Order: sequence, then C-alpha cells, then structure tokens
Amino acid sequence: MSRTIFLVDGFNLYHSTVDAQKDARGATTKWLDLRSLCESYLPIAGRLSGEKALLERIYYFSAPPTHRPKAKQDRHSLYMKCLKSTGINVELGRFKPKDVFCPKCNSFFVAHEEKETDVAIATRLFESCQSDEADTIVLMTGDTDLAPTVRTCKRLFPAKIIFFAFPYKRTNLELVAIAPESFSIKLRSYLRHQFTDPLILSDGASISKPINW
Repeated sequence: MSRTIFLVDGFNLYHSTVDAQKDARGATTKWLDLRSLCESYLPIAGRLSGEKALLERIYYFSAPPTHRPKAKQDRHSLYMKCLKSTGINVELGRFKPKDVFCPKCNSFFVAHEEKETDVAIATRLFESCQSDEADTIVLMTGDTDLAPTVRTCKRLFPAKIIFFAFPYKRTNLELVAIAPESFSIKLRSYLRHQFTDPLILSDGASISKPINW
C-alpha cells in the first residue's frame, strides 16, 4: 500500500472555485467536498507508486478573514466546520495588516496580507517526509512559492513521490517542470464532488450551504 497525503492550499483552491463557478453557468462549485475530491485521485497516486494508494491524511491550510465583513467570516468558519466533519486536518494562519502606498492618490492605505500559509505547507511537507508519514504526497496548489521546498524534499527524500494537483485554472509550468507527474483538476471534478445540502454531521446536526454559494 502507498500511504498518501494531500496538502491543500485553501486560498489557491478557493479562488479556483470562484473562477470555476463563473464558468459553471450557475452550478455550485464552492460547496466542495474536499475529501471526496482527494479520494477520487487516489488511483493516480496508485499508478505512480505501482501500489494501491491508501488515503492517510488531508491537511487544509487557510486563515480566517478577520478583516472582512462578518458574513464572509461566518461562511469561512462554516466551511471549516464542514471540512473538519469529514476528518480533514485544518491548519489556520492569519492575515496581517500592512501599509501600502498608492502612487495614483499619493497616499497610504491599509491592506491585509495572508501570512504563514505557505510556510506552514512547506513545513508540513518536509515534516511528512522526515517522519515517514507517507509514501506519496500530493500538493493541491499552483503557488510557485513552494518550489524550493519541493525541490529540496525530492533531493533529500528521493523515494518519496511528490507531485501537484493544480486547482482549476491554476496550472503552473514551473511546477510541472519540478514534478512532471502533476495534473490539473477539471471543472467537472468540482461539480461532481459537492457536499450534500444540507450536510448532516455525525452528531445529527446539519449545515446548509450559504445562499450566495
């Protein structure tokens, strides 16, 4: 058996679902059942390893949008609860305010920058290789900030299979060069793997999809 884990860049994936929903002609993509989506790619991991792939764990990296309107914060919190209910490990970073200069209006304004997520994914990737947590590691992102860590892990742990599952419209050729086994997620995959509405939790409670999702 090939023990397989997924490291999911939550923001990269979310913005991908936003693009997908625009192309889906009214169909829902944001109410994504991430566990079901990851499980659907186990045969790919199995073919690369030459053994049947066993889903060991899914890590989801995000940050609560505390600088955004309460409705958006509530939707984020709701979705994190849905993910956790399916056994996904959610690791949250933070948004940090910073002053940004606008040359057009010749003044500064406060923007918010998501912090820690890339470092958290890179750290988890290295830790998973070092601790022998998995044989195959799938990174669900198209962010090139992870390129140095992936190169290093492939060099230090050559027995590990590491590749990318690029979110819809997030394919990156630089990352493909590092991991040629990588593939791109199709719009139809998002459409196929959506939570039920409402989602019934193990304790009998239910969570309904947000109206504007």
